[in-house]
Amino acid sequence: MATSSPYGSIRDRPGLARGDGQHLLLVVREPELAELLSTTLQLAGYRTSLTDSGTEALARVERHRFDLVVLDGELPDVGRLGRRRPAVLAHRPPALVLTVCDSLPGLLPELGPGKRDYVTKPFRVAEVLARIHVLLRASVPDPGRADELAYGDLVLDDARCRARRGERPLDLTPAEYRLLRHLLVNAHRVLSKAQIGRSVWGDAHGGNAIEQLVSRLRRKVDRDGPALIHTRRGFGYWLGRVDAEP
Repeated sequence: MATSSPYGSIRDRPGLARGDGQHLLLVVREPELAELLSTTLQLAGYRTSLTDSGTEALARVERHRFDLVVLDGELPDVGRLGRRRPAVLAHRPPALVLTVCDSLPGLLPELGPGKRDYVTKPFRVAEVLARIHVLLRASVPDPGRADELAYGDLVLDDARCRARRGERPLDLTPAEYRLLRHLLVNAHRVLSKAQIGRSVWGDAHGGNAIEQLVSRLRRKVDRDGPALIHTRRGFGYWLGRVDAEP
């Protein structure tokens, strides 16, 4: 790497924080900066993937597990990401935002809620490595939460087979829990009665049984909050916010 770069070099300071093979997604448009970050992070012990589009980055996070996202906050499509329907992710990576300002509201809220940090450009490589190290250390999962799935304030704990909406526990039967989980991991997708029957009972139960099961689950989940379980007449059922209707 050229020593004339305004961002410095990993060789500037020995003994910097190093990685242990964690997979980082770099979302950077400038070729020079992308090459610098990719090379630096690989030398520091990380694996990297690269894209120059915020929209593509979100699609990748939906398909693959990354330990952290490094995002250029000046990408032209970053502002539109907050208006996209949120992905339901078993793992939400923390995000380090590269920005020219010290204000982060609206920058990719889907990635790493509560686990975000930023550096202002031009930054020093040492600072980026230090911030990444802190974010990764803070994102080590709590063993009690490692098996949780969530959509908004709806949380399923697979380790304990329990569910809650906000602070309110949901008293679910095994069939209701399996149905809710199936709806949640397929959020924003309309599921037919046949698909639900196979997931909940392992066979094609009659329509009345599924309608009754969905009705009982809906009363429990949507009792005190905005409705999350919806009917698409003639097609099936789906879970999500109304403003994200499929």
